[in-house]
This record gives sequence, structure tokens and C-alpha cells, in this order.
Amino acid sequence: MRMGKMGALALAGTAMIMVAPVAFAQADDAREFNIPSQDLGAALRAIVQQSGTQVIAPTELVAGHQAPALKGKFRPEDAVSLLLRGSRLRVVFVGNTLVVQREDTGQEGNETAEGQGEILVTGTRIRGSGPVGVSVITLDRSDIAKGGFATTQQIVQSIPQNFAGGANENTTGLLSAAGNGNVSRGSGVNLRGLGQTSTLVLINGDRPPLGGISGTFADISVIPASVIERVEIVPDGSSAIYGSDAVAGVVNVVTRNNFSGAETSFRIGTADGHADEYQASQLIGVRWTGGHAVLAYEFYQRGRLEAADRPYITDDLRAFGGPDRRSNYASPGTIIAGGRNFAIPSGQNGVGLTAARLTPDAINRGDNWYGVDILPQQQRHSLFAAVSQDLTETLRFYAHGLATWRKFDQGVRPENDTRRTVPVTNPFYVDPIGTHLPVGVQYSFARDLGPQTQHGQVRAYGGTAGLEATFGRWTVDAHGTWGRLAERYLLLNRVNTARLALALADTNPATAYNLFGDGPSTNRATIDSIRGYSDRNYDGIVWSGTLRADGPLFALPAGDVRLAFGGEYREDSYRDGGGTTYVSTLTPIPIAKAPLPGTRVVKGLYGELLIPLFGGDAIMPGFNKLDLSAAVRTEEYSDFGKTTNPKLGISWQPIDGLTLRGSYGKSFRAPTFTELRQDPGSMGYFAYPVADPASPTGMSNILVIRGNDPDLTPERATSWTLGADFAPKGLPGFHAGLTWFNVDYRDRIGSVATNINSFLTDRDIYAPVISVPSAARVAEIFDSPYYLDLAGIPRTATFAAEVDARLTNLSIVKQSGIDFDIGYGFDAAGGRVELGAVGTYILHIRQQLTVTAKPADVADTTGNPVDLRVRGRAGWSSGGFGATVFVNYTDGYTNRTVNPVARVHSWTTFDFNIGYAFDRDRGPLRGLRISLNATNVFDADPPYLTYLAGAYTSGYDGENASPLGRFVALQVTKTW
Repeated sequence: MRMGKMGALALAGTAMIMVAPVAFAQADDAREFNIPSQDLGAALRAIVQQSGTQVIAPTELVAGHQAPALKGKFRPEDAVSLLLRGSRLRVVFVGNTLVVQREDTGQEGNETAEGQGEILVTGTRIRGSGPVGVSVITLDRSDIAKGGFATTQQIVQSIPQNFAGGANENTTGLLSAAGNGNVSRGSGVNLRGLGQTSTLVLINGDRPPLGGISGTFADISVIPASVIERVEIVPDGSSAIYGSDAVAGVVNVVTRNNFSGAETSFRIGTADGHADEYQASQLIGVRWTGGHAVLAYEFYQRGRLEAADRPYITDDLRAFGGPDRRSNYASPGTIIAGGRNFAIPSGQNGVGLTAARLTPDAINRGDNWYGVDILPQQQRHSLFAAVSQDLTETLRFYAHGLATWRKFDQGVRPENDTRRTVPVTNPFYVDPIGTHLPVGVQYSFARDLGPQTQHGQVRAYGGTAGLEATFGRWTVDAHGTWGRLAERYLLLNRVNTARLALALADTNPATAYNLFGDGPSTNRATIDSIRGYSDRNYDGIVWSGTLRADGPLFALPAGDVRLAFGGEYREDSYRDGGGTTYVSTLTPIPIAKAPLPGTRVVKGLYGELLIPLFGGDAIMPGFNKLDLSAAVRTEEYSDFGKTTNPKLGISWQPIDGLTLRGSYGKSFRAPTFTELRQDPGSMGYFAYPVADPASPTGMSNILVIRGNDPDLTPERATSWTLGADFAPKGLPGFHAGLTWFNVDYRDRIGSVATNINSFLTDRDIYAPVISVPSAARVAEIFDSPYYLDLAGIPRTATFAAEVDARLTNLSIVKQSGIDFDIGYGFDAAGGRVELGAVGTYILHIRQQLTVTAKPADVADTTGNPVDLRVRGRAGWSSGGFGATVFVNYTDGYTNRTVNPVARVHSWTTFDFNIGYAFDRDRGPLRGLRISLNATNVFDADPPYLTYLAGAYTSGYDGENASPLGRFVALQVTKTW
């Protein structure tokens, strides 16, 4: 994997861009070059590797061209010009970047894959320049091919800055996954582990509709990897540029809008178990005078990964030195009579069973992982289209759209197992103690009905259309974006208790339900009659309109002062479509729709200024280059008011090859629709007894308020970064980058409700939410229609405190760490060697439950990011052949789900990719590339830990490890 910093130009599939904060070679720097005659793309890559200069070259432009040999000392732009002789291509400078374009482009800037006049990089609204002071991680078509990635979530999850906790198909039931709303088995992004709602996801710079219950994340699983040109990631607060949610950073998926020709690709992969993978895609791009169009289709399917295929995924962890957490519900089951347990024997069908055959004072235990899938079966169809047409010499129309249909199916752990009452009239009734009274049976229906299964579909549609006009060196863009994400899920194979009660009371042995056998011992029609289900529907919709402009204001000796400004209007809505339940009634009944708030209207204005203070001809000792940037954005929300957020950036190059940079900014996250609910169903009052060291009896009564705070405000954060990038002239091909980041995240929305027993034992922690109620206040609470009598405490009792346990702006998180990226490319063994590593080291994640609570450092603990993640790489390429090895390291951490706490070992896996691209100019194999990829090639199991979360038990941590094991895939791609 390459992180998009200086040091390589990769050409695979379509146009690409390398974004880098590092120092680039100055225009007057001459370098030694020794490049043999070869494919033009490979020759340009050698220019990058030998000079460290950033080069952008759309693949469709350079494809099929042969470059002459080049040897001698040249400036990088002169070297590129020599390679382009006779190709009808030219090279121009855009900022510090060399851009290859057609000689007849007629544009002052570069024709990029986006079809724009100049590149618009994530993290800034100013074209032709990357964000000042901020590093940008870029994964392009070459990175996708080398990494062997088949899906967008695999691409994003490969970077060390992303934490898998949250919306992830691999984290169902885990600690931090609770409440992530991922009912449709999608995948979100969770930069820095600050929460999936704190990372902004964009597609071509615009917001897609949100998924998950209440719109808690953008589902990147609906974006087909074959239509991605690159993924740009800014791991820094960016609300001054993009508004809400960009607290931890921004992920922007840029599609292949300018692809030309045809590309056909097939992929097949397999892992131990049934998780086979199939992928097929077809892209077609055509050009005409003043325009182009792209049409693409992708099919993707992956089989389910069953818990039975991974021995460490079980409730019984005794084989690993852990506990036995199997449930009391099994088949055969256990009879409860007279307060005693009687285990039902195995190997019989419950017919003629007598009490003498039961095992008294014993319980049959069952593993709730029976029939469960760790990873769901997924199938997806995606269709993408893009078009651009010049209407005049200065006006262009463009549009692009994506439609995806995804369905999933996954066996899940059972919900709501409970004791069943068998009447004496049941023909299979067994009386273990001779009382001739109804008996209880603890029985698992998983073998009768099959495992409970979540099944559903996601339909995602979206599109953008706009006009782009040029006025001299200024660009004005006006466009509209619409998107919808509809989710429907069903929970199947549930027990319908009403139907079961009838079947248990049935006196006919041919049709009555038999709970006394080993496995299914009941008539199949009767079993089917108790098969219940529930289903729900959710819809997220976004509509936005944007008008923006950018261009130069005036010239300084170091370059143009550039300005970007604009306005945006957005409407977000999320609707609960209701559903149906058939689990406790004789006929299906509707589920009421949650009364979520109405459409949220957002109006925003922003401005961004880039000031080049030194550079170009104004070089001074110690000030080869100095850029400043300033941005501010103000937004008005229809549901909570206004917010204004600034950002500053600085980039200083004191000497050639060294760049120092820094940024400061403020960010925010708007409350979700569920967090803003104020209907009666979302609130409640109750009285409860809790421990109280200040009470003579050791206990006191408290009043508790639940619900959502009507005065909820956005979460807010302040971010700092400081960094350095080093690319010495004396060591061509080497680069190193280091970034220190610090996030002060406050007013985080949360509730103390789960800590009810600690309210009075830790008064200093909960002081902000504790008050002493007056007699009038006690009467008001007891008289409220929302009062719940949970503990039978009378209103005449004495109450020591009233605790506001509503969802409110409560907690604080302070995080600090270091990102690093180091790489070195050099010629060896007749080819090119590339070495490097990227990683993140977290210094601390200090959480405070309330403003008065003592901070607790949760970094390196279960449910939170580990302190160190690294992905290293070593590759060699020559001609069309290339091989790359990746090493992935996740540091050890502490498991706090057990007592005493335990240490989890580190985990190291290796990935391997080998590929060959046939010569584009020769024979029927022209444009063919074959690659073999293996992830976790040595099939290393995740490090063992006893993972306990309520009733959930497992021997691995899905937030920091994958259960997939060794996965091998073969991919064949043909360009036409």
C-alpha cells in the first residue's frame, strides 16, 4: 500500500493523482536521470522515483506510448518533456506539480480525471493546491491493485488511522458496536476511533445519504471498488471546509469520471470455510469533441463465514483457558420443576420419556454460536455513469450517478431465549417430581427453526449534475446532489410465543409441540406454524445545492493569492418506515413508526484563502517556501441554530527537501435525528434505590430522568497538528513524514444511565447531573404521565438526589498521537525496489464521563484503538512484472472485559501480491494484467482474548482483528 505521498507515480486502470505534503523539487533543480526506453507510464514513474517531483498523468493519455531512453542531468519538467516527444502530449506546472495533458487541451491548467480545469484536492476548496499544513493520504488505482482490495471498505480499513469499531459487518455485538445502528451489515469509517458519526464521508466532494438506524454513518459498502479512481483521506478536523461530522477527518471517494476505452475484470477468491468471493466488472468510456461519458457495472458476491469454521468463536472457551459461558438453553433442553433442574437425555425423541431417564440437578447447556455466521453473505449489483459536455469554450455541463442494490443474509445469535411452560395436557408432558403441575422447559429452537437470521436489502441511489464556468482564471461551479439510501431488514426464525402456546396446549400428539426430544421432534408443519419474524424499513435522503467559485486575487512574488468561497443549501431527512412483527400475536401486526424529527435544513457559507508568502523567485535564506491558509465556515441548522468554525494552516520549507507544517481548527458534529427526539416514547421518570455511603443505611432513593435533552447542542472539537516531511536531494527516492495530532473533543453526547448504581458512590464524577429535588419537584415527577413505577417506591419516601440521566452534552475526550510514513525507492537487480511503512502511534485517549470526572486513558484497551498499528511494504518491479509483500502489525493491548484484566498479544500478518501486465503494444494479450493476491498468507489466527460483552462471548476481538484467515484471490483485468 502506498499512502499517496511523494516518491512514486503509479499508473493502473485510469487517471490518478499523487497528493503530498512533502517538499517538491524546485523548478530550477537539475537531477541526474538514467531511464531506459520503456512504456511511457513506467518512464514517468521513474521520473518521480529519481527526482521526488510529483507528476500527474491520466493513464488513458499515456497508454500505448513508448518513451525514449533518457540519460543526463535535466530539470524534472525538461525530463518529462523529452519523454513526451512525438506523443502529442505536453507537460505543464500546476503549483509544484507536473501535469501531463494533451497538446490541444486548450486549458491553462490540467485536464484531470474529474474533468475539471484543475485538481480539487480533499481538504481544500482551492483548485490546483493541496491543503496547507495538512497531510493527505491517497490510495489510487495502483494501490488498490497492489493491495488486492475488492471492496471500498477493504481499501479504507487498510489504513492505520481507521479503527474497525463501529459500523462494520465484523463487529456485531461488540462493545463499541452497541448502538451503531448497523442493521443492514454495512461498513462505515471511524478515523482515530472517535466514532463513526465523527468522520465525514464524501463521494466526489459531496455528501451521500446516511445509513444505519437514525442515519449514524455513511455506508461505503455501496460504492464499487472498480469505479474508484482514488480515495483521499484527511485525518484532521475539517469543519471549516465541509461542515458537520468532520471532527476526526474526511474520506473522499473520487470516481473514474474520465475513463476512456474499455476495461473488463474478473476476480475469484477463497478462504477456509464458505467465504468464497466473486467479482466481475465492466467499464466503457467514450470521447467525442468537447465531451466524454463513462458507464460501468460491477457484480460482487461473498459467501458467509460460519462460526463453526473458527474454533475460537464459541461460548465455551475452556479449551483456550477461558470460561464456559454456554447458555441454559439447549436441545435437548432442561426441565424446571419445584425449583429444581432436570436435564433431558440425548438420543431420544421425547416420546414416552419418563422421569427416571432425566438427570436431576443438572442443566443441558447450549452454545449460542450454533448456526451463526461471523461474516454475512453479501451480494451487490452496482451501476455507475458519468458524462461531461462542453457547451461553450467556457461552460461545461457534467453529471455522474451511482445506483447499488445490495442484499445480505446472516445467521445471528438468538434473542430473548426464555423458559417455556408446558401444560399437563401436552401429550409429551413429563412430571419429574410427581406434582402433576405445568413444568418449565429451557429449550433452544435453533435446531427446530434454524438459527435466527437477519436478511435484508439496501438500495442506494444518488447523482450530481452541474455547470462549471470559467471566467479567465476563475472557476465557478453550480451543482445539485440528490441521494437516497433505503434499508429493509428482517429478523427470521423467531419464536412466535402465541402460536407456541397453542401448540404446547394441543392434546394431539401428531400436531402438539414436543420440547422433550433431542433435536426436532415435532411435526414439521407445527414447527413452521410457530415461525415468527419482524421487519423494519428505514430511509435516509439528502438533497443539496452548491454554488462556489475560486481563483486568484492578485500576484505576490511567490505566487498568486487565491480565494475560494461559496454557499451550500442542504436538506437531510431520515424516516422510520415502520414494519411488521409476528412474534407474540396470532396474526402479524404493524410496528409503529418512530416519530423522528422532520427534515433538517442546513445553510452554509464558507471562505478560504491561500497566501504564498515566499517561494518562486522570492527565495530567502531559511524561507525557500512559506504558505499560509485560512478558512472559515458558518452554518445555520434548522433544529439547533448556528455554528462557526475556523481553520488555519502553515507550510514552511526552510531548505530544499524539508517542509515543516502545522494546522489549527475547530470542528463540530450535529446531533443525529434519534438524539433530537422529544416524543413521549423517548422519555421517562422513575425512582430507584442505590448505594449511598453518606446514608446511615448505606442505601438511598433517587429520582432518575431519562430521555433526550431538549437543549442538546453540537459536539465540538479543537484540533492541532504539527508535522515535518523530509525528501533529501542527496537521496533520491527517499521520503519521510511525521505528524503529531491532538484533538480536544468536548460536549460529546452521551448518557450516564448505565452507571445508575454509581451515582451516589462517585458523587464527584456525577456532580454535574445531580441535584436535590424539592417536595414540589418530587410531586411533579410522580404526577407525570411518563412516570414508571419500577421499584415500588412511594412518593412519600425521602429522595437523596435527582439525577439527570438524559442524553445530553456531557463527556470529554482528549486524544493525541503520531502518524508516520517512510519510504525509499531505488534501482536494484534490474528493476525497481520500493520499501516503506506507514503507521499510527496513539499517545493517549483520555476520556471524562463528566466535566468533573477524573480522566481515564482508554487507549490500548478492548473497545478502543490500540496504541500502535503499522503497515509495511516491500516491492520489486521490472517491466510488466511486480511483486509486493505487506506486513501488518497490531500491537498488544489490555482486555478489560474480564476480571482480572488480561494482556492481549500483538498480531502480525503478511499479505502478498504478484502480478504481470503484458506489453500494451503486442498481440492479443495487449492490455492484459493477471495478479494473484493473498492476505494473511500464513493464516495467523487472531490473538486470543476472552471477549465478554453482556451475554456475548468470543475468543477474538473483531475490532482489532479479522476472523477471515488466509484469503487467496486471482484477478484478471483486460483493457481494450
